[in-house]
Formats: sequence, structure tokens, C-alpha cells
Amino acid sequence: MKKIKSIGLVAHDARKRDMVEWVEFNYKRLMPHKLICTGTTGRLVEEVFLRREPDKASDIIKLKSGPLGGDQQMGSLIASGHVDILIFFIDPMTTQPHDVDIKALERLCSVYNVVIACTRSTADFVISSHLFEEDYEPVTIDYTNYLTRNV
Repeated sequence: MKKIKSIGLVAHDARKRDMVEWVEFNYKRLMPHKLICTGTTGRLVEEVFLRREPDKASDIIKLKSGPLGGDQQMGSLIASGHVDILIFFIDPMTTQPHDVDIKALERLCSVYNVVIACTRSTADFVISSHLFEEDYEPVTIDYTNYLTRNV
């Protein structure tokens, strides 16, 4: 993980306001990093940067909306090593029609040892860590035995 991180930003509808407030508060720390967002979250994050740092707004990568495939796009980026940190503000009080996609993202973060923050408090701790601004080599899990198993 290089000093400049690739950060996935996702928020359920009921948590989008929290994400906007969080990005608004942390935009200076987020500016040097590569931001990858699902659908509407990306549009809202882009609006924050248009107000604060217009030159950075066009650099934000916007995927499809989560339920329309954006979660799978984010998962593919995680599995291919293109996301270092996933900030996913989850609404635990609302049933999501794409709940399996959400669980898949959580699972992929575990499989590939990707930092995941599902609450604003955790995201605050992640972004305020000294490791956030440094190169960092996460411990990788060796799946050779799994890949070479007899089936």
C-alpha cells in the first residue's frame, strides 16, 4: 500500500448525509488520495469537492449505483488490488435488496486484508492514523493450500 491510497467510498441512502459530512470535514486529508465511489455517493462526494477543491472533483472515479452493479464493481477492484481502504457507511436499520452484494464486499475485504470502516467513528480512526499518510505493507494471507487443494 503506497503513501497515496485508493479509497472506496460507499454509503446507503440513510447514511449518505453522514458520508457527505464526513467527506466535508476530511476533504483536505482525502485530497491527495484516489477516491472511488459507487453511484449517488460519488455524485455527492464530487459536489463536496466542487465546492472545496474544484480541480480534484474530476479525479473522483464514479462506479454504477450499488444495487445496479456498483457493489460488484467495487468488489472487483478490491479483488484485483485496486482498493486499499473501503469506507462503507452501512444502514443497519434498513433491509437492503442487495444485501448479498454488501456481505460480499465485507468478505472480500477480509479475504484480501483491506481496511474497512463501516461506521463514522471507525472511519475517523482510520483517517487519523499515522499509517494513513505512510507506505504500509499489510500482511498478506497465503491461499496456496486452498488454490492447490484436491477436489
